[in-house]
Amino acid sequence: MLAGRAPLGAAGCGRLLAAGLRPLLCGLPPCWVTAGRQYPALRVAEPPKEKRPVRKEQRSSLVVRRFIACPQLARTVRRCLRRGAGAGPGPQPLLLEFAPGPGILTRSLLDEGFRVVALESNSDFLTDLKSLENSLDGQLKVIHGDFFRLDPLTKGALKPPAVSSDKLFETMGVTAVPWRADIPLKIFGIVPQHLERNRLWRLIFAMYECSSIYRYGRVELNLFISEKEYTVLTAKPGRSKIYQALTVLAQLGYEIELLHKEPWSSFATSLKNGGLAIPKTGRLPNDHLCLVRLTPQQNLFTGGLKPSNASTFIFMVKQSFAKPKSRLTDRLYSWSLDNSDKLLKALEIPKNAAMYNLYPEDYKRLFEALQNSNMFAETFFHDEVLASTRITNF
Repeated sequence: MLAGRAPLGAAGCGRLLAAGLRPLLCGLPPCWVTAGRQYPALRVAEPPKEKRPVRKEQRSSLVVRRFIACPQLARTVRRCLRRGAGAGPGPQPLLLEFAPGPGILTRSLLDEGFRVVALESNSDFLTDLKSLENSLDGQLKVIHGDFFRLDPLTKGALKPPAVSSDKLFETMGVTAVPWRADIPLKIFGIVPQHLERNRLWRLIFAMYECSSIYRYGRVELNLFISEKEYTVLTAKPGRSKIYQALTVLAQLGYEIELLHKEPWSSFATSLKNGGLAIPKTGRLPNDHLCLVRLTPQQNLFTGGLKPSNASTFIFMVKQSFAKPKSRLTDRLYSWSLDNSDKLLKALEIPKNAAMYNLYPEDYKRLFEALQNSNMFAETFFHDEVLASTRITNF
């Protein structure tokens, strides 16, 4: 959350939505004026009607999308995105905004001087975004595509909204840079709640393997994710229920920064009844969406960890958390490492340490030690790597 700034909630954006922006979601197009610039009228698309029966409990998770429809929230997000990115006068860096919807934030970013690429999959939103693109002089580029359908494992030519990251980056004019170079691109978007954990896992895989968007360097992600998932990403060792494999890999691979927390009620949805469809959980807080900055670590690929063996490292960590309360020595014995006591002594890790008590750095040191051991073979994880790779494309 921004220092000294409370979430808007029902008293802020929620009230604005109820009073002035609900007509927008019902198809009444006002004319937006921002900073002296008048924009074309907006339309917010309603979800298409299903021609075949859909189970009621599945429907909301399949169609719900969330949008920034509150100008005050758009300004808050704009300030967050500007922090650390060319503060001061002059042009702002290129920013890819995926699923912008009605484009409220898009317009706010344009007014601030950002150069924006809008990646939108809904054809109804595309109409208004294209109109805005044509009214500007190259500051906005609109592309038909879905961020979470980048680089699908299919043969032949891709049809929108599926899109190739190579084609996307070529269109944006972004070229690959070395991993330790400056950030080549900033990305912003709201992660859909449907399959949210799977989407985060796919980004983790791509980052460690330097594939997809990460072929071009340390791309910075600025994502609204659920408070539940943010709690998992930032959990501390020792909390067996929320300190997970995803936690270890995210903390080791990214610099994680919380930029802002906003109540779910501040966001407009694509549901006709305006419902929020908030996933409930009794174990973790989930009252807000959290704007989180994920910046890949410059020193990630040091020592024995490389993109070429990153899959092995990922599945070593995942196997370790199959039984998070098991002792590390037991796990090493299951990997047929009979000399585990000597290995742990060299790493200064207690013999009785449980898997969920190890810090992310401990897992990396353990992996590097195993890489240097003649008792360890990467083929031990080969079958699991292949099995999981088949399900990471969704």
